[in-house]
Amino acid sequence: MSAREERPPLSSRTTSLYDYALFRHGIEPHGRIPRKGYPLPDGPPEPSREGLTWQQARAEVTDALTPLLADPDPVRAAAAVHRRVAELAMPRRTLRAHAARLALTDEDAARRTARQLARTGTDPAAVGVGMALLIRLGEPEDVPCLKALGMLRGLADTASAALDPLDRQAAALLVIRSRDRSERLTPLTEAITSGDAEATRSALVCLPDESQAMWLARRIAEAADLHGLLRARPQDADLLALAGRLLHRMADQLDSRAEILDYLPARAVYEALVRHADELPPTPEHWSLLLSIALDLHSGAPVLLNWRPGRRRALLDALDRLLPAAAPDPVPEPVPGDRRADWFRRNRHLPFAHAEAGDPPRWELAVVHDCEDPSAVETRILIDGIPLVPALFGKGRGHAPEYLLDSGRLRAAPQPREVQLAEAYCTEGCCGALYVTIRRDGDEVVWDGWRGAVGPPPPAYHFDAAAYDTELARAVRDRSWCWPARSTARLIAAGLRDRPELTARWELSPHWIGTDWREPDTTVVHLRYEPSAPPPGTGGSLYFDWRLPDDGAPPRDRAAAALRRLERDDPKAFATFAGGDGELAEALGHREPPRTPPA
Repeated sequence: MSAREERPPLSSRTTSLYDYALFRHGIEPHGRIPRKGYPLPDGPPEPSREGLTWQQARAEVTDALTPLLADPDPVRAAAAVHRRVAELAMPRRTLRAHAARLALTDEDAARRTARQLARTGTDPAAVGVGMALLIRLGEPEDVPCLKALGMLRGLADTASAALDPLDRQAAALLVIRSRDRSERLTPLTEAITSGDAEATRSALVCLPDESQAMWLARRIAEAADLHGLLRARPQDADLLALAGRLLHRMADQLDSRAEILDYLPARAVYEALVRHADELPPTPEHWSLLLSIALDLHSGAPVLLNWRPGRRRALLDALDRLLPAAAPDPVPEPVPGDRRADWFRRNRHLPFAHAEAGDPPRWELAVVHDCEDPSAVETRILIDGIPLVPALFGKGRGHAPEYLLDSGRLRAAPQPREVQLAEAYCTEGCCGALYVTIRRDGDEVVWDGWRGAVGPPPPAYHFDAAAYDTELARAVRDRSWCWPARSTARLIAAGLRDRPELTARWELSPHWIGTDWREPDTTVVHLRYEPSAPPPGTGGSLYFDWRLPDDGAPPRDRAAAALRRLERDDPKAFATFAGGDGELAEALGHREPPRTPPA
């Protein structure tokens, strides 16, 4: 008879969710926790209140729960919270979100009630309120209860948030289990759970190098105790390389605050990596990885870590001495499509150009793109050595150089001009954007009038106008970061800015010109068509893509040929229709492009 058959089920109406979670885990033959967690006990369906606004929900939760949480008797208060939560009939996520933000008149009383709810509560909504309160009020003694509740479906996010300040490893394991959709990380979580350091190390260095795994980089490092593994195995080349990959991914802020700023052992892991980097085999892959780390330490979010004076510069100096002056040419046994050697050659100088002794420049520009992701090209703005966008925004990368530099947006004139420096990955309408107003005032350039900054309003920054213009001109001239297809795109864009009639004659306008993120060696000219006399009953606009694969010719020649073709041929006749207004497309005989099935 199996363990499942020997033990009778628990009654969902009288048993706390905490006990239920322990029971479900105890009867699992191998102790494995499902990715989405154990299902909650049977009960009434989760309530839904159509038309309930965020503001209404906040007011109702505040009025209903604040007085109850001040009751010094936690048993009585918890019973009252159960009743009121049922009466509110509110979605659990909404309830938890507002409970976590309640202004509490007696935190000690609220903590006791939250603990009572978490340990003895039978209703998921009421237990969720207790867990949400423990995000602020939790103490080490709450860790076992939170770990158990985190095994239940729908409670992992709240449990991990409450565990974060108490037990980072436990919080990280919950996050990985709940978000590892492919379950490619299951061997790692099982090794960590077993407590076997050697098995954890083996699973860690075998991690799939894919976006989903690297998206969880901080949680992987925390769950596996990467810092501890490096202390025990400081000369393990595979572990060092993996540490570099995780650090580099944590330093990225593609769609949110860079996770490196929340990784507590970050400085120690950087130190360990650089100290023993000579253990890495001298390959283009490892040189590119170390150069990426140097770029992060020079101008990325890791600059904001609380470094000891001079320590970050010492790490950059050490990497500068370690890396070869240039990638060998030709690279031994080159891999088709491997762009690392070319990327290394073009970017080798960048993080070390201003690393000499002395104060950092007042205003500095660095154009950086990722070796593994050519679409990730950003303009990094540093003021007194501090990267501006991570410090003030942290919801996305700085804009591309085509937007900020080639367009002249950063030029200072007596007439003030507002400039968008960065936009949230999910668009400004969702999570905002960072703006500054730039103006020239005598022999100074002033940046002020900030909009969209996170935290306290930034101060006005004043720069020497001559030094400002010199640095801007240097950055505009510096094309070393730019590969041939991207150079072709920039030259075409510049040509169309100087000669707008080339597309206007065809009732077209450049909408976007760059490189294909999937095929970085292909230049794409994305054109917008707005007919001056659309067919009756139609309107709007259509879009066309003109794709120019790299044929080995110099970018200047390729761009000139593209501009000459625009002089004589209508792009609508040879470019690919890329969508737009459906009625207009149908009237003009254009069919929607077929959708590419997911891989």
